[in-house]
Amino acid sequence: MAQKDGLPFLLFMFLSMLLSQSDCGPIAGPVDASDTTAQKGIVEEVANYRDVANKIIDLAVYGAAQNRSYRRLSKFTDTIGNRVSGSHNLEMAIDYMFNATKEDGFDVHLEPVKIPHWVRGKESAEMILPRAKNLAMLGLGSSVGTPPEGIEAQVLVVKSFEELKQRGKEAEGKIVVFNQPFVNYDETVAYRSKGASEAAKLGAVATLIRSITPFSINSPHTGWQDYEVGVKHIPTACITIEDAELMWRMAQRGQVIVVRLKMEAKTLPDADSFNTVVEIKGWQYPDQVVLLSGHLDSWDVGEGAMDDGGGAMISWEVLSLIRDLGLRPRRTLRTVFWTAEEPGGIGGQQYFDQHKVNLSNFNMVMESDLGTFTPVALQFTGTPAARKVMQEVVKLLAPINATTLETHGEGTDISPFINAGVPAASLHVEDSRYFWFHHTEGDTMTVQNPHEMNLCSALWAVVAYVVADLESMLPR
Repeated sequence: MAQKDGLPFLLFMFLSMLLSQSDCGPIAGPVDASDTTAQKGIVEEVANYRDVANKIIDLAVYGAAQNRSYRRLSKFTDTIGNRVSGSHNLEMAIDYMFNATKEDGFDVHLEPVKIPHWVRGKESAEMILPRAKNLAMLGLGSSVGTPPEGIEAQVLVVKSFEELKQRGKEAEGKIVVFNQPFVNYDETVAYRSKGASEAAKLGAVATLIRSITPFSINSPHTGWQDYEVGVKHIPTACITIEDAELMWRMAQRGQVIVVRLKMEAKTLPDADSFNTVVEIKGWQYPDQVVLLSGHLDSWDVGEGAMDDGGGAMISWEVLSLIRDLGLRPRRTLRTVFWTAEEPGGIGGQQYFDQHKVNLSNFNMVMESDLGTFTPVALQFTGTPAARKVMQEVVKLLAPINATTLETHGEGTDISPFINAGVPAASLHVEDSRYFWFHHTEGDTMTVQNPHEMNLCSALWAVVAYVVADLESMLPR
């Protein structure tokens, strides 16, 4: 029995206090030796690919394949031009890539998809009051058109959805102009996608959205918009930063602004299209797949060189690099050129629906759709165990200074796989200029740089090959 005034009692109380502390964590046990051994095994296994990785990098950046992805892209865009969903140009692009990859010696096939077919038609916007001025504009995808004579109405200029709600009584019968500041693309794009419906709820007859970009040289940016179910469809278009701010200043002075908008936009029945699938079959586990991808469709302005011709070409280049080096991974390398990404990942979603029965065979999915500028990191979504593997894989990219592994692998077309728990990777590039040219007439080959595309091809190929050739699939 403990003594009240002696050392045994104090020792007893001290130990009791330690054991009863509710904020104390469990006493650390010994490190699991099997975990340590497994991690050491992964480190050694991946490190054994250093020589192969260096050969891939040398071939892509300095060797015979130097600038090949750039040359392929320039020929593709010069031949086809822009490739909006449902268009004849997109059909030509799919045929082009089917034939080009087949001539390059690969197994290639087409998988059917139904895709949206929106047609822009003629369009114009003109400020009538307080002075005459043509407004550079681009109708937004899926927008309805105006009556043939157009819509001429007074303008209400707001800077946010909150301001629109506060001034809701003023919106009836007006064209609402959103002059929202650019914060980042993910946040600001809500005005493009939801602006028409939010204004229509308050009786507006049309909307003009400040282009979703941090920089403009009087350049409007198009993109897809989504009408809310049960809300009247009104015409909607993007205008330039310059014109949105001009009308904002005029409104702040109390000037009456009147705009005439004409749009022939219409939506036709869904069109037949295809995802284009190109493969190098794995020698040991041919049913297990590392999927690489970019999308072939673009908007109907510019040439779609940056969005996403570059991503498609480096995903083709991976297969060519692996083939040129006489390599063949354990698992299948599958490049998919998506159709109809711009209307919301239609090709990717239908591909997922067609293949989800074999979901366990998808080792990793990869998408490049944020430009092919200088790569700075690999973005990755997966379990902590899978991340440990990928941390070792990116160390192989030291020769091109891209050894950072970031969170949040992303891509519109691979998002169904990500949501289903499949490991996913995407490129993080020096993309500060990306949204300058995004969805504009400026998305041409002039934006592209051959050396930067070489670096992206090298990164894409090293990551895809090593992950496809490791003894085990990435942990789910």
